[in-house]
Amino acid sequence: MPNPNDQSDPNRGLPSPPQAGLVIGQGSIGQRHSRILAELGLATWAVSRRPSTNPQVLPSLSTALEQARPSYVVIASATAEHRGDLAALAHLGFAGRVLVEKPLFSAPAPLPDHHFAALHVAYNLRYHPLVQRLRELCLEDRVCSAQVYVGQYLPSWRPHSDYRASYSAHAAQGGGVLRDLSHELDYLMWLVGDWRAVTAAGGQVSDLDIDSDDVFTLLMRTERCPLVSVQMNYLDRVGRREITINTASRTLRADLVANTLWVDGTETRFPPLDRDLTYRNMHIDLLQAGGAALACSLGEGQSVMDLIAAAEAASFGKVWVER
Repeated sequence: MPNPNDQSDPNRGLPSPPQAGLVIGQGSIGQRHSRILAELGLATWAVSRRPSTNPQVLPSLSTALEQARPSYVVIASATAEHRGDLAALAHLGFAGRVLVEKPLFSAPAPLPDHHFAALHVAYNLRYHPLVQRLRELCLEDRVCSAQVYVGQYLPSWRPHSDYRASYSAHAAQGGGVLRDLSHELDYLMWLVGDWRAVTAAGGQVSDLDIDSDDVFTLLMRTERCPLVSVQMNYLDRVGRREITINTASRTLRADLVANTLWVDGTETRFPPLDRDLTYRNMHIDLLQAGGAALACSLGEGQSVMDLIAAAEAASFGKVWVER
């Protein structure tokens, strides 16, 4: 596989001739996927319920599959719509590769019968150079503890739209920090192993005009780490994304906003990160003929969903939930 941190050639490793791609949903993340796929050389179409004068945006999935004949489909609709869109795709007989935006569903649910060639979940932070370096270091040593903090003020998250109208603000649409910021849950398990037990506390505690959870704290055990803590929120006026891991022989601290890694206090500054790099390299990985090397698998995506459900149950019941 090509170096995932190489930003020199955006078309490296892609099959020839170019494939056709289809993106379901044209909110901010759907538009980003569409733009990046087009930049990678794919003939890119979209399905959206929103009116559009763009001839590449089609009103229905059946029309899109017939007209565009894609080999790669990205589901980027609201979280609550993921399973329905996946079921519709399966019902129409799509047999190519599918990427579902994170999280997989709003709640754990069985998959529809399908003939997809592959199915992955879009946890693109696995393609962050700093996270990849942390994984290398964690695999070299016994992990003793891990702490993650992520927070960003929801009203400034999407500056050109009203946060109250976003799916993030509404639990029924799959919003809330546990789902919106589940990147942290995925990369944590990628770094220190699948979850084994969790307790949690959280809910809607601020004055934000939302009905979804805006703060959650998790305490858990994983396969490779006996003590993991996670704090996630919609409240930090200055965005934070930080990871601290103690192994048997090192202390690792990463700041994904400043793009800086400390190993036992020695600082390494990573180059400024192209905003689209992690998404672009995720798509390249998935489009390669040999299949995805790093992408979140279906099983891993389902494990994140199980962890979210367990954290909610633990918070409600004030108990530990074990697998």
